[in-house]
Amino acid sequence: MADKRDYYEVLGLGKSASGDEIKKAYRQLARKYHPDVNKEADAETKFKEVKEAYDVLSDDGQRARYDQYGHVDPNQGMGGAGGFSGNGDFGGFGDIFDMFFGGGGGGRRDPNAPQRGNDLQYSMTIEFKEAVFGKETEITIPRTESCDTCVGTGAKPGTKPETCSVCHGSGQQEVVQNTPFGRMVNRRACSNCGGAGKVIKEKCGTCHGAGKVKKQRKINVRIPAGVDDGAQIRLSGEGEGGLRGGPAGDLYIVIRVKAHDFFERENDDIYCEVPLTFVQAALGDEIEIPTLTEKVKLKIPAGTQTGTYFRLKGKGVPKLRGYGQGDQHVKVTIVTPTKLTDAQKDLLREFGGIGGEAPSESSEHHESIFDKMKKAFRGE
Repeated sequence: MADKRDYYEVLGLGKSASGDEIKKAYRQLARKYHPDVNKEADAETKFKEVKEAYDVLSDDGQRARYDQYGHVDPNQGMGGAGGFSGNGDFGGFGDIFDMFFGGGGGGRRDPNAPQRGNDLQYSMTIEFKEAVFGKETEITIPRTESCDTCVGTGAKPGTKPETCSVCHGSGQQEVVQNTPFGRMVNRRACSNCGGAGKVIKEKCGTCHGAGKVKKQRKINVRIPAGVDDGAQIRLSGEGEGGLRGGPAGDLYIVIRVKAHDFFERENDDIYCEVPLTFVQAALGDEIEIPTLTEKVKLKIPAGTQTGTYFRLKGKGVPKLRGYGQGDQHVKVTIVTPTKLTDAQKDLLREFGGIGGEAPSESSEHHESIFDKMKKAFRGE
């Protein structure tokens, strides 16, 4: 054990240090060397050393033996590693997570300390244009809140929970076993209080000792303009109520956006498809296009081909983080007429004949206008 540092030296204390001084020193050093905070190579080793020193010196029985025998424990059996390991419940750095990060480790967590409430998730389905322009709405969610009758204590009004006589408020029981491999100390939840550290002899008639009750809570929600499918909105403090004065959790609203019959969305841009007749595409026209907010005129140049895209600048979705809006992209598709009058058929035949009789002086003229029109009708 010559390579082990003195536990008092590890915590920077004298042998007369009080229990509160030991606890304070441990908290400061544990925060300093915790691997999630300190990225130095030896941080984890120092953290374990601090934890081991605290486990021994914070226990009156182990501290007394350590003060008398040092790192050599005369009560250990043969084959033991020797010394005060003090880390029977060390897995996962339970104590420090409980103390600083709200973890649920099995260390010496105070069972009566304030506890943060759980987070909640709520799925909300909205219309396409509601996602584009935003909206304010009210939702109702079921959640647990502190009982108003007992103010969260779980005890009948006029009474209060009593400290457990078995674990003396620690919420844990220790089972010590001497084995051929050394002295084993196991900690488990107190069988008398269930790990709460306190016993409620007269329970609240409203919450039946739980300290919390289920309620339906109405909450106002503002959906920002430009939100997209799958986005999450976080409402701080609107989750489950905390215990023993702890803060409430958060509410996360997951947005689901319904599809639109005409518009499609890609990021901040809007896409739509409009039909054109062959005459409109060939001769040009001015057509009316619906946008998210109004109807606008779109000029179609003569000779427009099917599948051509036109851009309407600034007619898309408002940018969620920033200024301005996306664009609207209009795809034109030439449609084939299905019902023609005899006069219309004659005109098309005449038009096809004119195209077919055109001189063919180069390969560019091998394909008549009518052939090009037929391909356009087929979307080629």
